[in-house]
Amino acid sequence: MLLLDGKIASAAVKEELKQQVQQLLENGKRAPHLAAILVGNNGASETYVASKVKNCEETGFRSTLIRFDADIDESVLLAKISELNLDPSVDGILVQLPLPGQISEQKVIEAIDPAKDVDGFHPVNVGKLVQGLPSFVSATPYGIMLMLAYYKIETKGKHAVVIGRSNIVGRPMSILLSSNLPQGNCTVTLCHSHTPNLKELCLQADIVVAALGRPGFVSADMVKDGAVIIDVGITRVTDPTAKKGFRIKGDVAFEEVAAKAAAITPVPGGVGLMTIAGLLKNTMQAYQQNNN
Repeated sequence: MLLLDGKIASAAVKEELKQQVQQLLENGKRAPHLAAILVGNNGASETYVASKVKNCEETGFRSTLIRFDADIDESVLLAKISELNLDPSVDGILVQLPLPGQISEQKVIEAIDPAKDVDGFHPVNVGKLVQGLPSFVSATPYGIMLMLAYYKIETKGKHAVVIGRSNIVGRPMSILLSSNLPQGNCTVTLCHSHTPNLKELCLQADIVVAALGRPGFVSADMVKDGAVIIDVGITRVTDPTAKKGFRIKGDVAFEEVAAKAAAITPVPGGVGLMTIAGLLKNTMQAYQQNNN
């Protein structure tokens, strides 16, 4: 069984980007600049944003973290996004989700300039992805594709089952795996809560991508021997015996499924790290496009 270690794969991506940044600086140019907006003090969001900022620093990117209180008016947030859109020194903009109830997430996503949308959520970028045009791909699916490439996982002609149809992971993942790409050319089945024969479909799959947010949902009796298992789930599960009072669990029952899988991602230490790698790659792409 091959452990698809996100720490190793993401380090390779970051090292490549670090060398690109060094080359830019040696040529008298500036480093790519990512601006992150955090609204409120959601614990998970704080952790994610801190990790993104840290990874920017490690790669040589410039990062700016902009904080707002949870009770901020939507218009103030939209005004800040407009300001960043017009700032030529900012290459990528991300607004950490979820947002407080008084703010429309869709309105915020659409307010970001598609050329700076390094999260890949803007309808323009999603539309380009569907049409097979160059675009910013949602960071988690992009990170998964980078991981498949790093570990040389064969996908051509394989049957992939994606569990979960979110706009952030499931839908774009199904499009990428079915696209004519080095880590694509799969026949893809996209499953969700209304799929009646989910277990039967998973048992047919050469590749399973679990992205439904239900800890331990995918069990050993749902996967065939030799399948490749990509676990996107990341849920905090209360555990009084844990130092922090909780543990991070994936959507896959790791120990029992790993015994049957040809390759599997751990949680934590798998897809989450690759999501940040995808974000950094998108930011470099935005820099290159905006500074031609």
